Amino acid sequence: MSRRRTTLLGAALLAVVLSACSGTDDRAPAAATEPSADASATPTETASPPPAAHHPDVAPARLKPLRAGEKRITMTMPETYTPSAPTGTGTDDYRCFLLDPHLARDSYLTGTNVVPGNPDVVHHVILFRVPPEQVAAAEQKDADTEGQGWTCFGGSGLEGEFTNPDDAPWLGAWAPGGEETTVKAGYGVDLPRGSRIVMQVHYNLLAGASPDMSSTQVRVTRRDPRTTALHTFLMPAPVEMPCRPGRDASPLCDREAALADARDRFGSAGGALAQGLHFLCGSDVVPSGTTECTRTLGRGMTVHGVAGHMHLLGRRITIETNPGTPEARTVLDVRPWNFDDQGSRPIEPVHVDAFDTVKVTCRHAQWLRDRLPAFETQREDRYVLWGEGTTDEMCLGMLQVAFDR
Repeated sequence: MSRRRTTLLGAALLAVVLSACSGTDDRAPAAATEPSADASATPTETASPPPAAHHPDVAPARLKPLRAGEKRITMTMPETYTPSAPTGTGTDDYRCFLLDPHLARDSYLTGTNVVPGNPDVVHHVILFRVPPEQVAAAEQKDADTEGQGWTCFGGSGLEGEFTNPDDAPWLGAWAPGGEETTVKAGYGVDLPRGSRIVMQVHYNLLAGASPDMSSTQVRVTRRDPRTTALHTFLMPAPVEMPCRPGRDASPLCDREAALADARDRFGSAGGALAQGLHFLCGSDVVPSGTTECTRTLGRGMTVHGVAGHMHLLGRRITIETNPGTPEARTVLDVRPWNFDDQGSRPIEPVHVDAFDTVKVTCRHAQWLRDRLPAFETQREDRYVLWGEGTTDEMCLGMLQVAFDR
């Protein structure tokens, strides 16, 4: 991969919201008959209504028994934080908090969990690894920012975090409805002594802002040469969903206006992310309710888990290996999309070689904004791009992989 393409991919990944994800917010119709493949379509009468509540009542995640050699470490924000839209516009705040697991030895991380302090505002949480050589820079960033933590849209906001985008520094993710996640015995994510953890919290302000003090729990075990290291391989695709015919009077139905709005809400990175994904995927800007991206692998790997992420307008997401060949295999197919159930799915290991291909495909539908409570104040159609906000959209496939040795 060229240095230029890697840099652009890094920018794109700053908008990513979930690793081996869990989901949150409003549930898409649980058993809807698809009205049409076109994003502009109107739902049929058979489409199930959305749930009545914006924030579903979700029980705390159940903790699984520790395995031999594991211990659980709990880290809590030292003070409460009250979220707010950092630019003064929009209903989303991404905030990163630096946590210290106080590791006494080189370790492998084998599981993650999150305990939200205030479920009314915590949309989701992603955990990032900060290697020992980057800890000083992370501490300085924290110290230089007023209040707790720092603003970070999608990534940790630390320099160089995506210099190797095929091996993202993600440790895990959570959202309401998610359970404690664990890797298979004999596998783990490298976590050297002296590492820190960034807990990135996406706060959704649609229900108003109120204080939060969330906690993160990680399982660790001592480093063992017999353990196979796991990595997170990300596959984002652009989103270019137009307004529906007859519902396109809003100024934000114009793509350029939508890009400008993204910049207003998220800074200059907002528009750059939506544009950069086309370079990554080698695609043109074509308005559609369906998007896809095919990546050619630079090395062999074995896929052990898969996950997908979209927002509230998502209807279906698939991940395929070697599409269009006799070796084609669908490793993920979620339909209808359920925003409250985005957990990583373990699969029977699938090996792919260098120069094989992996494809992610997403389908979105504008008609869901007519139904879902999260769009109560945003019923009017708009041109939807890849974006960080709850009412923006994403298309992201994720693979949990072990690289060939």
